[in-house]
Amino acid sequence: MTKDLRGIDAIAFDLDGTLVDSAPDIREALNTALEEAGLARFELDTVRAWIGDGPDALILQALREHGLGGSEALRGRLRKSFDAATLAAPLKFGSVFEGIAELVAGLRRTLPMVVVTNKPTQLARAVLDAAGLLPAMAGVYGADAAAQRKPAPFLLQAAARQLAVEPARLLMVGDGPADLLAAQAAGSPAALVAWGYGGHAAVAGAAPAWRVATPQQLLLTARESRAVRRDEETTTTRFF
Repeated sequence: MTKDLRGIDAIAFDLDGTLVDSAPDIREALNTALEEAGLARFELDTVRAWIGDGPDALILQALREHGLGGSEALRGRLRKSFDAATLAAPLKFGSVFEGIAELVAGLRRTLPMVVVTNKPTQLARAVLDAAGLLPAMAGVYGADAAAQRKPAPFLLQAAARQLAVEPARLLMVGDGPADLLAAQAAGSPAALVAWGYGGHAAVAGAAPAWRVATPQQLLLTARESRAVRRDEETTTTRFF
């Protein structure tokens, strides 16, 4: 399936599982926090399956796996440790997905880009900086409060306002259900990447998304669509 991006004026990327393979770093930060609280560690595959809803949801899931509900004080202590570990080593164990650096460099000359993520803004900026991707982004929209988290449309709407584009012309590119549902709620088109953490089955309640196999596919489609759009605009100008 190919997608015509002539109607797209900007792109919003999810972060974890879309731009960066940060699961090893998230696991390390979580396990550091758990160990400081005297709790057992979790394996990478287990933690990877929990990624997508931000650190507070991740910590709550870990506590539930330990058979604990977790007091507010404990959750707050774990979150403080998690944040400190992330900021100390934002991308020490993970990496930028193959082809993403080239995608971002190519799109930077074509379309403005932002990051829309359930990771808090400070942590997201640290990861993007460590990945070398931060300078290319026109903005970073992290979930700094529970109500802002995808699938709520809040972050996409905020990004659209800042970019001065209609939500319908802001493409959400992500790897999981929250990305697709947030796009639908905001009235934005969506693309689901094949290399992330969120699975690739149809998402209940979400409109069908463009399935992107590789970063190169997205870059090529964007370039071709913009070239066609420029030709159309030139032709229209000639006649008027």
